[in-house]
Amino acid sequence: MQVQSGITHNQSVSKKWLGFAVFLIVFAVGLYWAKWNPYFHKPILASKEHNIGTSLLAGMTGGNFSEVVKSAWNYSITYFLAIWKALLVATIVASLMQVIVPREWLTRVLGKTGFLGSVSGGLLALPAMMCTCCAAPVVSGLRKCSSSVGAAIAFWFGNTALNPAVLIFMVFVLGWKFTILRLILGIILVFGVSYLANRIAKNEAADPAMMEKMNKKDKLSGKPLLVRWIYTFGKMLVTILPLYILSVFVMGLLISWVYPTLNGHAIHSFWLIIAFAIIGTLFVIPTAAEIAIIQAVLALGLGHGPAAALLITLPVISIPSIIMVRKAFSKKTIAFLTMSVMVLGIVAGCIGTFI
Repeated sequence: MQVQSGITHNQSVSKKWLGFAVFLIVFAVGLYWAKWNPYFHKPILASKEHNIGTSLLAGMTGGNFSEVVKSAWNYSITYFLAIWKALLVATIVASLMQVIVPREWLTRVLGKTGFLGSVSGGLLALPAMMCTCCAAPVVSGLRKCSSSVGAAIAFWFGNTALNPAVLIFMVFVLGWKFTILRLILGIILVFGVSYLANRIAKNEAADPAMMEKMNKKDKLSGKPLLVRWIYTFGKMLVTILPLYILSVFVMGLLISWVYPTLNGHAIHSFWLIIAFAIIGTLFVIPTAAEIAIIQAVLALGLGHGPAAALLITLPVISIPSIIMVRKAFSKKTIAFLTMSVMVLGIVAGCIGTFI
């Protein structure tokens, strides 16, 4: 009887390791396809031409309502063409995580509620290099699998604020001063803000309401792995995609109305820094798009202060990404994260005026 029990236990462990190996392979192949391979040639382009492409805001025009809608539509299409691969990989990874990776393993690595949890989440984010919205499904998956608040936020912010490829592009295009500013404040965001957010969340290992829902008997329990994954993947798409698409288009409408009014206004003021910190926090961009946008802002003569505010706020968080993780964190935590990004954006803007 004991021998039979031991064999069953060994088989269970083997299945878990096999599932984890499949997850890592899918994750690595997906990142290579969506991120690593496309990024391989960009540093060469950035070093030679000192840019990485046209600004996402290029061609935006104000005017009547139809022109604003057209600009917003073009922006949305450009945005989704830039991020669809990464979003697909992120959704696949997040759904696989929920059905194939043992929850106790993730809890052991990312369930720590102290500073080590933030460190683990931040370091795991470095090879992923996703934009804030593409990382959001994975963040929700981590929370559903018992990740701590701090570790999930560190992973979320680490993908953008400390993206190693973007930092390399930034050196060639914006210079070492902007790069160092991004690196220092990025470290504060990823490890400091995530740790404080975990304290604000009262060191809860996971959201109680979410975990209660996850611990209910699954109507698909006992079904084949493929069936459970297809169900989870489809549910994530239905839950996330419609609101995501709508929020990106609405942000496109807003920026199509605001951005053209900046042309020709060479303003160097603290209030402009605050305005850009707020806009950058709410606005959504694909990975590395902040570099071309900052180039465009500098070309308008708006100064290094507003540009530095966008340097920190644009990539880290946005209204669409907040919508996507709204069930993973409490409203108080999300409000704290949003305000923290804005404040650090203002700090960056004040420092940037001296660059």
